[in-house]
Formats: sequence, C-alpha cells, structure tokens
Amino acid sequence: MTDERVQDHYASAGKGSSIAARIAAAVRATDGPNTSITPETLAPFDHFHGGGLAATQELAAALQPQAGETILDIGCGIGGPARWIARQYNCSLTGVDLTQEFCDAARELNSLCGMAEQVRIVEGSALSLPLPDAVFDRAFSQFMVMNVADKAGVYREAFRVLKPGGRFVACHVSSGPNGLPEFPLPWAATSDHSFLASDEETKRDFASAGFEITALRDTTQTPTVLAMMRHKLETEGLPAVGSHVLVGDQYLQLLVNALRATEQGRMRTVEIVAERRS
Repeated sequence: MTDERVQDHYASAGKGSSIAARIAAAVRATDGPNTSITPETLAPFDHFHGGGLAATQELAAALQPQAGETILDIGCGIGGPARWIARQYNCSLTGVDLTQEFCDAARELNSLCGMAEQVRIVEGSALSLPLPDAVFDRAFSQFMVMNVADKAGVYREAFRVLKPGGRFVACHVSSGPNGLPEFPLPWAATSDHSFLASDEETKRDFASAGFEITALRDTTQTPTVLAMMRHKLETEGLPAVGSHVLVGDQYLQLLVNALRATEQGRMRTVEIVAERRS
C-alpha cells in the first residue's frame, strides 16, 4: 500500500481540527461540560484500535517504560497511546504518523491536555523516520504494520533510532491459517491494501532488521468471546462511547468484519517484544 493510499484511507476521518473538536465534544457530552481534557478522559475515544485502552495497557506492560526515558510511537495516529504512556510513566514521547490530519489532531489534543512539550508529533513515514540514529530508549508500534508490505523496512527503522539495549514492542494483526479475511476492515478497504504476515515471516523480518525477539505472544481472543462480541455489535450497534467517533457509523461493519475474520481463524492478533542488543 503506497503512502498516498494509506493517507487517503485514514484521512476520511476529517481535518485535524475537526477530529480534535469532535473528540473533545464527545468527552464533555459523556462526562459533563466542565470536564477537563486529559489522557484519562480522552481514553475511551483516542485509542484508535479495536482493543482500546486495555490493549494500550497491555502494550505498556510489555514495553516497561521508565520515568525520564525517551520513547517513540511509530504510527501514532491521534496520539492517544502516546499521551497515556507519557502521563502514566512520566516519560517523553515522540509520535510519528503518515497522515497529516491525524498529526494535526494529535498536536491539538496534546495542547488541550497541557502535554505539548511532553509529547511531540512528527509527520513522516515508518519506512523513513525523520529522526536521528540511536536516540530512543524504547519504541512501539500498535496495529499499524498491516498497511505496510515492507515490514522489515519498518523494523529496520525502529532498530536504527533505538539506542543499543533498547526495546521495541509491536502489536499487530497477523495472518490466520484459514485464508483471507472479508473486507473492508478498519485498516484497509480491500485486500490490495492489506499485508498480513505469518509468525515465521515476522520472525524473519525482525531478525533481518537486527533485532532479537524475546517474546512472541498470540493475543487473540477465543472464538466464543469473539462471537459474543460480534453478536452484541450486530444486535445493539456501536456503543455510545468509543473511538468510532472519528469515522462514524460505517465503523460498525469494519469491526464486525474484523471480529468475524478473527473468529474464523482468518487473522490473529500478536504481540512481539524485541531488543536491540548492540
């Protein structure tokens, strides 16, 4: 998938200012007109992936950030995970994203949270990070590489910008044993724009980038749980609160398709923890 196609897919959420305004309005409609905009009050809306805040908390547990460290979020979207980790762990975050609208929204939400100095947003490609070598203590990527055919290229860039001894955590959707999923999905409208890798391909790509994988964990829910979640969405629709405020009601079908495909073994979620040893 080209950079332009990725931008087009996600830019449909709207301009950066309108994204930030919609999310701030949704927070105050839910919690009251005088509610402060913080990473905690934003959390139901700005963790822009199916796992929500819980998935970010799991990622942070694997990342193990320490106070004062510098951390990179590759494919940061509107910055929800970056803001939450920065606030929870008292560290500095840099987020890189390809989509200008998301970068603009992330910067505006950072300002509303009073975190413009603690969380920096840079527009750029994961395949050519506009950042110097060996400057970050840790890095992560959350549900982004499904859009990228050259996954090894993403991992090489993560390796390049990490300090020796740095940790990289990637959470993404991988291929399943039972064929392709049904499209559209949250990250791609058609199969031409989706690139799911097997675990063996993932291990190969990490190794080619120079990383040593210390853990590869299948985080897929059981088919029974997935079926229950899908049935709830199909019968009750989208909940009142959620990240779908970015993209509207069409997100319902994207989520249903993703749940069905995972339930059928056509895709899986995985978490990889890797280290730059030198």
